[in-house]
Amino acid sequence: MSSVDIEQRPRTYRPEDGDEERFAHYVPKSSIVESAVTGTPVTALCGKKWVPSRDPERFPICPECKRIKAEGGG
Repeated sequence: MSSVDIEQRPRTYRPEDGDEERFAHYVPKSSIVESAVTGTPVTALCGKKWVPSRDPERFPICPECKRIKAEGGG
């Protein structure tokens, strides 16, 4: 079992990146739990930062997160 879970990137933290509605990202599970409790932003494997709030199942997985995880970075 991996310590990384899938989470999407909603438009609440870095809207200038332009992919806020398009991708789900890999994020450490502990970060998702902490963010849910404290409201602090999470950081995906690809470096995207945001406060999770939407269902990641609705979005395709970020290609950069997928690449990093496949290379053992996650």
